[in-house]
Amino acid sequence: MSEQGARRGQEDDWWRQLYGEDGAEGGEGAGGGGAAGDAAQSGAAPPAGAPTGAGPADVGPAEASDTLDERVASVLRTVGPPGWGDRPPPQPTPADAPDRAAPAAPAPPDETPPRAAPAPPDRAAPAAPAPPDETPPRPEPARPAPPADETPTPGPVPPGEPPARRVPSPPPPPSEPIPLKATGPAARPREVARSAPPPAPAVTYIGDRPPTYEAEPAALPAADPAALDELVPDTALEGAQYGSLTLRAASQRGDSARYRGDVRRDALLTARFGAGRHALILVAVATGRPAVEGAHRAARDACGWIGGAVGRSYTQLAEDIRADRRGDLKAGLQRLTDRSYGKLRARALERGGPPEQYTAALRCLLLPADPDCRTRVFFGVGAGGLFRLRDGAWTDLEPVATDHGTPAPIPAPIPVTDAPARPGPGLPHGPGTAEYPARPEPFLFHAAFARPGDALLLCSAGLADPLRQEPAFAAHLADRWSTPEPPGLVPFLATAQLRAKGHAKDRTAVAVWEA
Repeated sequence: MSEQGARRGQEDDWWRQLYGEDGAEGGEGAGGGGAAGDAAQSGAAPPAGAPTGAGPADVGPAEASDTLDERVASVLRTVGPPGWGDRPPPQPTPADAPDRAAPAAPAPPDETPPRAAPAPPDRAAPAAPAPPDETPPRPEPARPAPPADETPTPGPVPPGEPPARRVPSPPPPPSEPIPLKATGPAARPREVARSAPPPAPAVTYIGDRPPTYEAEPAALPAADPAALDELVPDTALEGAQYGSLTLRAASQRGDSARYRGDVRRDALLTARFGAGRHALILVAVATGRPAVEGAHRAARDACGWIGGAVGRSYTQLAEDIRADRRGDLKAGLQRLTDRSYGKLRARALERGGPPEQYTAALRCLLLPADPDCRTRVFFGVGAGGLFRLRDGAWTDLEPVATDHGTPAPIPAPIPVTDAPARPGPGLPHGPGTAEYPARPEPFLFHAAFARPGDALLLCSAGLADPLRQEPAFAAHLADRWSTPEPPGLVPFLATAQLRAKGHAKDRTAVAVWEA
């Protein structure tokens, strides 16, 4: 008979054994037919080579072990593609082994397992599966692995076998975080600060030991309820930038005045007259007499009156500075200074005090706002200092006095003449000018040309004295103010507050940096 008939006979016999049809029908079918049925009923094995089923010998069922795996393999060989039944059956995993236990019928203890029947001529009989722990299963062809985020689709479930329970795969282990390097602007200064050396401690004084007085203010000056507008703050700070120049100015009480509660006797005035390239900047510093009542008022009056005089004549003064007419500048500024001191003496008479006490040392700077003009003009009367910082070294620019005017004890009225004195170009002439030499000391004048990188320092005696007498003090200021960029207001004030033993006066500093 053909191979198709043999295969169909095996399939019919297998289905009858699976669903128990032989037992239900009885008779010849129940015994399995022929010698095989008699052998099954008597418990003896049939003789070798005897047919195992009814009908012709080539269509009877194969004498193989009656296991579920063999039944599944037979079904797959019958209904599947060629070679499907030769694959080993899937082995149950430990997780679902209890659920997938096949309900195989146990054989009698004294029953001998039947011998395997010879396979058809064109197909070899499948070998009985070996126990899992003795022979490893035949490797399956390599298949592409499913993606990590997808669940593999189970294959078709053979007939008669319960569906396998899907066991969720365990979640993948958490991956280690990828170290990220900070690249923002906030991380770079932290790295620079980590690699930079620690900053040096701030220097607050010069010398072997600190000064006698405390560095911070201790007592406030006494106030008059009727004259609260005359109160003077402990510290004044100012700054500006015009054209190629940068201005920094600071004035503060000395250590002695802070301890005793005295008012600051130094006065500071910064004013701009005009606008644009024709503007003129005036910086005035005045210091009242020590241990004199109302000395701070005299310093303030001196700054105010010289500022008003310069403001009324700033157009002519700016033109003379740009044209470098130094002779006219000196003559005109000397008249303005004499007039201001004449007013101070007149104010002393109004207050009923001695004129020689109601006075002040006055030092001024004229700075054109024109970026093409680098001429800086200094003039004044009394103690103080004028210095230039160039290439890290100080130069004392204090001019030599050439005019030794003698102050008049009491201002006299203006003499009436037919030919009044000729005033300077563009400058006022009147009471308190050359006719009243009320200056307590000689008039000082100096005009200098500033180079890029220079720093010009105008200061009162409270800063000029330690700068001239203490080399370490001068070196510290030169180091702090020789930077490529001018310091800010707060750093400038901190440097100007450097203390030195024996120098406890009020101090005022005005510095001009040239770009």
